[in-house]
Formats: sequence, structure tokens, C-alpha cells
Amino acid sequence: MGNPTTIAKNVVAVIEYTLTNDDGETLDTSVGDEPLVYLHGYENIVPGLEAALEGKKVGDHLKVDVPPEEGYGERDDNGIRALARDQFPPDAELTPGMQFMAELEDDEVVPMWVIDVDDSEVHVDLNHPLAGETLHFEVKVLELREAHAEELAHGHPHGREGGAHDHGHDHDHEGHDHHGHDHDGHHH
Repeated sequence: MGNPTTIAKNVVAVIEYTLTNDDGETLDTSVGDEPLVYLHGYENIVPGLEAALEGKKVGDHLKVDVPPEEGYGERDDNGIRALARDQFPPDAELTPGMQFMAELEDDEVVPMWVIDVDDSEVHVDLNHPLAGETLHFEVKVLELREAHAEELAHGHPHGREGGAHDHGHDHDHEGHDHHGHDHDGHHH
């Protein structure tokens, strides 16, 4: 079975990308680092980018503008919460911009981002830092391959050569993506 020639569902794609905002500032890039490896058709990447990559071939170079509703969603001002500092481990290093997973009342686990910390409270935002932003991607397709059965079962690739590598959006390597799925293949 030869490698697939175009990006389609169940294909693992290796891409190089640079993400900029409306002001042209670079927010994230894989250039000079590991490329992004993702399994197409499983929302491993933001929907607008995934849709634009459908049908592309190795060597293709494209620029994609992704509106918020196809990226990280619109901002919800109700997403900002203040949590008591004593709900966190006393030795936890809490800094603005830090991401952590929090369990809500109904056992749903969601990512939150710290925006401010004082002696008694930690202010967090349930909105992704890029919510409400139009995302400008420049992408080059480097290689394509068939997904392995285990990758299809888990819904995400297991690295370029089978090594464990996260899929590039945030380089904190905690192994979660941005659609609320967790990466051991179980949905909450």
C-alpha cells in the first residue's frame, strides 16, 4: 500500500506552519522546530485549517485565514473566573499565561488559562488565548502517510516515526488538543 497522494480522512500529514495574527505578529511556528504531525479528519487541528488542507499534496504551500468560528471560537466574557488561591497546591507555580486542566462541577475537564494571580485569588479564563482572533496560517505540506490502526483508534498520530510528539499548537506538550478531547482516546 503506497502512501496517500492527497490529504483526506485517516491520512497522517506532516506540515510546517507559521501562525500570525491580524497585526502580522507571529504567534506560533514550527519552522526551526519539529513539524506538526496530525491525523486528518479528527479535529486534531482547528477546523478552518483542517478544511483548507483537505485534498492538498506534498509540496503544496498555502495561506489560510481562519475566522474565530472556525478557529478557537468567539470570546465568552463569562469565561473569566476567580478561584481561591487555596484551591491550588501551595507550591504551584502560577503565572499568567499558564494553562492547566480543571474539573468543573459536572466532572467535565476543561483547559483554563491563568490571567492574574494575587495573594488570595487566581483569575482564570476559560477562553483559549486565541479566541475571537482571526488566525492567519502559512502552511507547507511535507509528507503524507497512511494512519496505523492504533492511531485511528486513538484519533491522533503517534509521532512522525512512532515517537511521542504533540501536535504543535501549544508547545507545552501536555498532550491535549483544543477541542476538549483528551488524548488517551476516551471522551468525557
